[in-house]
Amino acid sequence: MKIYLLTLCLLIMAITAKAQQMDHMEHNSTTKKAAPHDHAKMMAETQRDTTHHMSMSSQFSLDLPMNRDGSGTSWVPDETPMYMYMVHSKKWMHMFHGSFFARYNKQDLFNKGSRGGGQVDAPNWFMYMAQRRMGSNGLFAINTMFSLDPFTVGAGGYPLLYQTGESYKGNKLVDRQHPHDLFAELSIAYTQRVAKNTDISLSVGMPGEPALGPPVFMHRVSAMNNPDAPLSHHYADATHITFGTATLGFRYKNVKLEGSVFTGREPDEHRYNFDKPRFDSYSVRLSVNPSKEWALQVSNGWLKSPEEAEPHDDVNRFTASAIHTKMLGNNSYTATTLVYGQNRHHGKTQPAVLLEHSLQLNKTAIYGRYEYVQKDAGEMDLETLFSADPNFNINAITLGTNRILATYKQTNITLGLQATLNASPKALTPLYGTAPVGFQVYLRITPSLMKMGGSKRKMDHDMMSM
Repeated sequence: MKIYLLTLCLLIMAITAKAQQMDHMEHNSTTKKAAPHDHAKMMAETQRDTTHHMSMSSQFSLDLPMNRDGSGTSWVPDETPMYMYMVHSKKWMHMFHGSFFARYNKQDLFNKGSRGGGQVDAPNWFMYMAQRRMGSNGLFAINTMFSLDPFTVGAGGYPLLYQTGESYKGNKLVDRQHPHDLFAELSIAYTQRVAKNTDISLSVGMPGEPALGPPVFMHRVSAMNNPDAPLSHHYADATHITFGTATLGFRYKNVKLEGSVFTGREPDEHRYNFDKPRFDSYSVRLSVNPSKEWALQVSNGWLKSPEEAEPHDDVNRFTASAIHTKMLGNNSYTATTLVYGQNRHHGKTQPAVLLEHSLQLNKTAIYGRYEYVQKDAGEMDLETLFSADPNFNINAITLGTNRILATYKQTNITLGLQATLNASPKALTPLYGTAPVGFQVYLRITPSLMKMGGSKRKMDHDMMSM
């Protein structure tokens, strides 16, 4: 699969080189034609462009703030705080984002059943993003995401009671969360402003994220404190790593309609390579941000053979979500996400509901997550214990807290702990116990909260250097 990575890199280099050439030609042409009386106009345009540069636009629209960008092409509220490093060059804006947890994780703390496990590991992910204008109405963006999970978590993932999805060594992963791939995203996007408040955008990735579901949990502020993936991950946002995807989007004001064609099969157990792109699945998503504090979406996906362990099982996935974020001060905010997801396959419709909340008060965070998920014996790999294939209603609630111990060079070092209470279905109590408790303590390293805007002195300095 190296040919796909090489092709993507060459495409990025070619577009970047062409854009630089166009900018150079435009600059020379403007310099030659400019008359003395045009000097004031040129300075005004330069100041306007610099002000826009400092305001940090979305990667997918010159008219929207960067705060609205979620994972892939999804939206979060405009009031969402950003944790990242940012570097400006003359034409490009570079951004670095990520999270690293060093933790001890013990599922079924009191050993009430036989399905728990413990592990010392380090879930993590890192992103590099870049964007630049192309002409007066074009915008080009590069997105990359990497995870060292295959090394720091292990190929078999980490213990997580009642979690399912993907496979390892020919067996379904049950009571474990799979690791993320080393190459989690390599995508490029181009957006053209075609009229006032109107954009058309195209995004392609190998891997990338199609227009299906809410922003993935790692990129939701309401979930960033929790090291664990939701139990509903494969009901709502598991397609965030898709080897082969293309998304076309149309935006008018605060409404966006998108359609994607992508590979339905989830990543295989070989976490360091590139899977075969199939482009055999489809999705459509409608996103609406009615105010700066809200982001809503509804989507549907038709997934071809997503699970390697069940190659003949296609899935129809429906999701709807609402995200609310409100700043309470310079370093304080509240963030809430409600997600409904459902999978329809092999004649069943299985729903999942997630509600998560985080309250950040300066250096201290208090957060929680509630989930209801319906899974059957096949999903839990328990067919041999049940003559039929019954559904199990699973409930789990997590409460946690953490505190920033130190901030060094715009990097937070945070200590936290959390506990999860799982309510077992009666039929599964012999395996799990009535209410197994998961517990973990962690040290997290992330970029610190980025302050918005820039001082007049810095803006003047930037103008003088142009």
